[in-house]
Amino acid sequence: MKATIERATLLKSLSHVQSVVERRNTIPILSNVLIEARDDGSIRLMATDLDLQVDESVPANVSTPGATTVSAHTLFDIVRKLPDGSQVELNAAEGKMQLTAGRARFNLSTLPRDDFPVIAEGDLPTRFELPAATLRQIIDKTRFAISTEETRYYLMGIFLHVADDQLKAAATDGHRLARVTVAKPDGADGMPDVIVPRKCVAELRKLLEELEGTVEVSLSPTKIRFGLGSAVLTSKLIDGTFPDYNRVIPTANDKLLKLDPKTFAQGVDRVSTIASEKTRAVKMNVDRDKVTLSVTSPEAGTATEELAADYGADGLEIGFNARYLLDILSEIDGDTVEVHLADAAAPTLLREKDNNSALYVLMPMRV
Repeated sequence: MKATIERATLLKSLSHVQSVVERRNTIPILSNVLIEARDDGSIRLMATDLDLQVDESVPANVSTPGATTVSAHTLFDIVRKLPDGSQVELNAAEGKMQLTAGRARFNLSTLPRDDFPVIAEGDLPTRFELPAATLRQIIDKTRFAISTEETRYYLMGIFLHVADDQLKAAATDGHRLARVTVAKPDGADGMPDVIVPRKCVAELRKLLEELEGTVEVSLSPTKIRFGLGSAVLTSKLIDGTFPDYNRVIPTANDKLLKLDPKTFAQGVDRVSTIASEKTRAVKMNVDRDKVTLSVTSPEAGTATEELAADYGADGLEIGFNARYLLDILSEIDGDTVEVHLADAAAPTLLREKDNNSALYVLMPMRV
């Protein structure tokens, strides 16, 4: 195999694929990236952890087609440190790959291409397209609520399903819930309910960063594939049943509090400075047209802040985890957040004004 490629092109593509590779691997080939120089003047780069796979093709000057595999993180670090604008020559033969750029030369150990595992997709019967901007919004407004508890593996992803003629995405860790709805795309009829794993969500979000246009989504009950221009992301899905989250979305919270989300977030952030790391508890005293935020810490002291608000119901005292509250408020884009309250023990509903696409549920805590 022999090919020449521009450093910037190679670096960008390597940054996409190498992040899939785990730092510690018991199977040596999984530490490697597959590099395949093709007749059509492109280099294909591919990495996998057996559950997730990224495959990207980039333009190159190919002298001799062929393929090899080399340490993904080592190659990425080398290319990252090469001078801007340099041409990188890759030459693989007899168990080694020589990389040359200007006066720099590296001889890297390789493993055979035939040993490299590829995720077998099987049939992916459901196919539809989503605008990249819509997919970014779905991920950004839900992923903070994905659980990290290994014992509740079925919560360790974003739940995608079709209901009420809409495509819905939900994530919850038992303390908070985030749900986004978008119009059902053509082709999504009969789509199975699927849970997209946290790592797949993180890699997908990176690949979406600079992408315009649409993303092709293909899926079956066990696998999902995202076509993102020159890159393809394939992932196994979580084999489990997501709980019926609709049961925890309150429908009878009749006390409506309206605040400016930025002012609210800044106030919560300020008073929670002295909150204990363990509980992060902040108390909200809601009264006519004002909210008083307070934190009491046995070690650090007390903090209070008063915020102007639009509220006309009976007074209420309720406590929340400050970090959970800040995560939600950071995703509110408008100039008003609606907080639908019931009492100090009931789940609280938060949403943007005049925007029904995203809603959040937050469980209160005793303070």
